[in-house]
Amino acid sequence: MNGQGFRQAGGQSIDRDKPLRFWFDGKRYDGFAGDTLASALMANGVRLLGRSFKYHRPRGLMTIGADEPNALITVKRPGFAEPNTRATIVDLYDGLEATSQNAWPSLRFDMGAVSNAVSPFIPAGFYYKTFMGPTRHAWMFYEALIRRAAGLGRASREPDASRYSKTNAHADLAIVGAGEAGLNEALAAGKTGARVILIDEAAQPGGWLLRERACGTVQTMIETLRGMPNVTMLSRTTAFGLYDGLQAAAVERVQDHLSEMDAAVPRQRLWLIRAKRIVLAAGAIEQPLLFEGNDKPGVMLAGAARGYLNQYGAVPGRRVLIFTNNDSAYQTAFDFIAAGLEVSSILDIRADLPGELAAQARAAGISVVAQAAIDRVMYSGGLRGVHFNAPGEAGKIDCDVLAMSGGWAPAVHLSTHLGGRPVFDEGRGLFLPARLPKGITCAGFMAGEGLPPAEPTPSSPRMRAFVDFQNDVTVKDVKLAHREGYRSVEHLKRYTTLGMGTDQGKTANIAGLALMAGLTGQSIAATGTTTFRPPYTPVSIGALGGMETGEHLRPVRRTPMQHWHEANGGLMAVSGMWLRPKAYLKPGEDVIAAQIREARMVRQGVGIVDASTLGKIEVQGPDAAEFLDRIYCSPVKSLKIGRARYGVMLREDGVVMDDGTLARLAPNHYYITTTTAQAAKVLAHMEYHAQVTWPELRVSIISVSDQFAAIAVAGPQSRALLARLAGAEVFDDGGFPYPSLKMIAFGGVDVRVLRASYSGERAYELHAPAAYAMSLWRALLDAGAEPYGLEAMAIMRIEKGHVAGAELDGRTTPADLGLAKLVRADKEFIGRRMLQRPGMSDPARPSLAGLVPVDEASRIRSGAQITLTDNEKQPAMIGHVTSVCFSPVMGHPIALALIANASEMHQKIVFARYPLRNETVAVRVVPPVFYDPEGTRLHV
Repeated sequence: MNGQGFRQAGGQSIDRDKPLRFWFDGKRYDGFAGDTLASALMANGVRLLGRSFKYHRPRGLMTIGADEPNALITVKRPGFAEPNTRATIVDLYDGLEATSQNAWPSLRFDMGAVSNAVSPFIPAGFYYKTFMGPTRHAWMFYEALIRRAAGLGRASREPDASRYSKTNAHADLAIVGAGEAGLNEALAAGKTGARVILIDEAAQPGGWLLRERACGTVQTMIETLRGMPNVTMLSRTTAFGLYDGLQAAAVERVQDHLSEMDAAVPRQRLWLIRAKRIVLAAGAIEQPLLFEGNDKPGVMLAGAARGYLNQYGAVPGRRVLIFTNNDSAYQTAFDFIAAGLEVSSILDIRADLPGELAAQARAAGISVVAQAAIDRVMYSGGLRGVHFNAPGEAGKIDCDVLAMSGGWAPAVHLSTHLGGRPVFDEGRGLFLPARLPKGITCAGFMAGEGLPPAEPTPSSPRMRAFVDFQNDVTVKDVKLAHREGYRSVEHLKRYTTLGMGTDQGKTANIAGLALMAGLTGQSIAATGTTTFRPPYTPVSIGALGGMETGEHLRPVRRTPMQHWHEANGGLMAVSGMWLRPKAYLKPGEDVIAAQIREARMVRQGVGIVDASTLGKIEVQGPDAAEFLDRIYCSPVKSLKIGRARYGVMLREDGVVMDDGTLARLAPNHYYITTTTAQAAKVLAHMEYHAQVTWPELRVSIISVSDQFAAIAVAGPQSRALLARLAGAEVFDDGGFPYPSLKMIAFGGVDVRVLRASYSGERAYELHAPAAYAMSLWRALLDAGAEPYGLEAMAIMRIEKGHVAGAELDGRTTPADLGLAKLVRADKEFIGRRMLQRPGMSDPARPSLAGLVPVDEASRIRSGAQITLTDNEKQPAMIGHVTSVCFSPVMGHPIALALIANASEMHQKIVFARYPLRNETVAVRVVPPVFYDPEGTRLHV
């Protein structure tokens, strides 16, 4: 094929009758169906594929699979681009377009490579010590520069138009890895009739068998499995995590290998697989060797070089040099000789050579050198050769490919996701899975079966050999971390970034651990490993999200009056999962003017607000009173039928979870409202304790949030307005005191009317069947009410000192919020014991206070820090602002805040600092209730 000068005869995975075109960095190349992007580039003689993260050093192919640290590219399709994709797992398709990354202006001439010239000045951890001045704010300047330089590929800014899906599957046996061990496990289980799911990340099952010169047996095994109806084979599917309950999560690349994607078919599919038993047969990962220049293009793993030759008929060069510490690399030499290529020498680190293999190599005309070491690599636009030394022998060897093998490490990652820790086998020099949960076993290379022992690689203290190829971590960096005290493997990882790249150090961790073990004088077993976490390889966010994107992510909830709000000037805003009107704009008004007008309207007359978003729960049963008495810190059993009460419930740690109203409809029947934000959590909280904590209580909990709409009628004229609709006698204060609940008929429909107030004015909440709500809303408007929105409601609740989500922030107690009188310490309730801890009643705890600007004009920012002084660069923070508004009643801005020792700060001047805008406002601490502290307006 034109341009494929490094394509040999053979190649078991490619179809030479199906030629393909593709583009890399704007240049056209040719390949075959069955190629990966990596194998096709190799066949075309492309050696330079990327630049390293830190020093922008030239990098070529290192491996043949998902462990590739160097060849990260961006794959472009119409509508999106996917960065940081490993060329080794990208299936070639006609028209594929890919670009290199982390290079400017071009891959061959990268200006970023200047960082390599100054590498002595930017060793591991340099950013922790360099960017510390000259001022405290200098980091903000440096951060922008560092972030601009950081990263590899660039994510697309456009929405991902691809389709994704999610599916669940159940099996008797799930097998991860379709190499020889995985295929044998699947055959054995399949013959028993068991339901088997076989997961493999490659396009073809077979694993390393496909990389042998002859693999006829694998096709027979695959055909047998495909003929079994109880066996499901998932190719191009990566198992990226194991989770509780013997659940495996995997991503199937359904259409990534196709030239044209079908819009009706998902690009990728997330599999959640639950199995009675899991077998991990994920194979082993070949490790590199440490020597000067081991990162140059043309230096690659011996097993990978052999795999490209046998599986794809692609060769990395014409003259091969082998450098190894184990027996496996000898087979690479034999396969290259059999393919008619030159193998100049085998440099073996070991003193005791494998006699039979060494003799076979020499018989093939290959020089074998024992106790060999590579001093440095000769590289000039390509690999030219190496300088080596051995006892009694030293010199230069010409080559354009250096195939190295530092031994094999079982791919233990998945085996650790449920808490297992690998153990080190000193005899063979490798980590093996251990302490696996019941139901999980390992097989094949992953269990260490058939892996050759390897001899440790010596390293010079001055050596600039690369340990982590993606993040440019060198031997010298590991030694520096040790010298500076970062000797734990976890500290080493974070200080040097060893193993923190997209490959998670699959070819770096073992060498790094061995180096640190040698420096500390510990064994590798005692040094331990870092924690491997899911995902095993990168997973697209789209696959995790599936179809749950946009409005499918969370349903948008709408009240029965939604369309009326939109048609009558309502400025809609998202509030939790709901759309709610912020304000109703009239011609010429902005939001500020509208909300002030609406707040004044309620204070002076009557207004209505759509409160349907409140959580509404019915609790029924013989033990309903006892149950709620334990849920709420305020008393419930004493509540009389027809009466209502404000209540607070706590979490187990004594912190306020939510507040709302409780009304008793009958001896065993309660109606509860919750805040909009916490409705689902409160329901789950109640259901949990009913089923788990107190299963003996006879109680039924039902959410009726969608069955009832709620309309709050507030203002001094509210009673008169409602009387015009339902009769004055039913709203007489004697028969309808505050707070209580009555069933009142409006237009022949019974409505639950709750006398409660969030505004501080006389108010009634009308809880009507949702189907009737719009008719009731119109009737109220026709009777003279005007609507108001969220912003006006917020103004009035701040003026009244009522708490909301900003104050119920997951850290406050009832006492912090001025609600200590609601707590009945003589009864049991959730959170009681934790609430009695000394720290929960410490007067120094931040508690609720009001703030007004000293000049009665300056704006106070929500979230501003409260400090005692404004003349220090970073004064101590004593609290923060939670809620702010302009108060029409007060005529100036006001705020609520949580301030330490608030009871002792009355009328003191403090400062509200907002560093993001460099603003500081002098404010006076006042009581949190700005409006009608006596509560007389509730009865006007």
